[in-house]
Amino acid sequence: MPAWIRSPLRALRQHLTAAPAPQPGVASGIQRFFADKARQQGYTLSQGQQRVITAMAEQAARLQGGQARSLYLYGEVGRGKSWLLDGFFNALGNIPKRRLHFHDFFARLHQGMFEHRREEDALAVTLDGLLGDCQVLCFDEFHVHDIGDAMLLTRLYKALFARGIFVLVTSNYPPKGLLPNPLYHQRFEPVIRLIEARMEVLEVGGEQDYRALPDAGRQQRFTQGHYVWPGTAEQLQRLGFATASHEEVLEVNKRELPARVRDERSVVFDFAAICEQATAVIDYLELIQRFEHWTIEGLPDLEDCTIAAQQRFINLIDVLYDRDKQLLLVGERPLAESLNGSVADLARTRSRLGQLQQVGPE
Repeated sequence: MPAWIRSPLRALRQHLTAAPAPQPGVASGIQRFFADKARQQGYTLSQGQQRVITAMAEQAARLQGGQARSLYLYGEVGRGKSWLLDGFFNALGNIPKRRLHFHDFFARLHQGMFEHRREEDALAVTLDGLLGDCQVLCFDEFHVHDIGDAMLLTRLYKALFARGIFVLVTSNYPPKGLLPNPLYHQRFEPVIRLIEARMEVLEVGGEQDYRALPDAGRQQRFTQGHYVWPGTAEQLQRLGFATASHEEVLEVNKRELPARVRDERSVVFDFAAICEQATAVIDYLELIQRFEHWTIEGLPDLEDCTIAAQQRFINLIDVLYDRDKQLLLVGERPLAESLNGSVADLARTRSRLGQLQQVGPE
């Protein structure tokens, strides 16, 4: 092709693919939103949070042109990651967006791919149904412990990025800390490389545990719940927690779970029944559609339980917390002495259950 033709075509192509100038009004609006929100709630933003807010403002200004770079936020529990995610989500206004807990999304993803398994691209069809015209997808509490989920994640992230969807993720772990099990970690490294290449990775640090503040906003989910120990029948009766119930076997995703049902919205499970047998997140998600008030009795020292039982308990608390269900947890000893264990995610569980009102023996 002659140079006089190539040059205008190159210039046109450069013009069409050049990143649009960021919209300063959007960026300043994000900054103002967080400044106002922090002031209203009495927060002092940490340097890590301010750095994240600046990055959010910069990427929000590029959303309309499709040039925004996705964000991966990690840090210890209680450092305001969910607070930042919620603020960003709300500040975006009418942009088509979805905010999902990772447990919920992944359960729906597996279910959809099974339903569409005969389609040529089951993942694409499932994402069409789950996301529609979504431009911004926010995942809270991202973590991976199952190698089956890990293998699907590479395909998922590639599909999301190919659709031009801006992804905001929060996690307790940096990308390299995901799926730490040495048996599987190497097989997960392609996902880690993809995250690091396509997302801006930022740590949310600081000394303040925001969940310990009197007003922790949306994150305070279990303030109406209780932890009672040693949980004798006399103690529960005296506290007004003992109510009539009848034994029932609940059928959930072809599993049978023994329970005691107080009424159509209240259920009692023994820890062993729901955590020591092969239950899964998708079971908990179905059960919370039926029951608003949950009682879990017989919490042992988690250190004495299998890794699988510890992880199921963590997942169950995640689901109950994210859906803001009322929880009565009954154990044999003080809460702090019951939450020992070897699973890293227990730090998040300790933080969440620490919001329960604790009642011991008189």
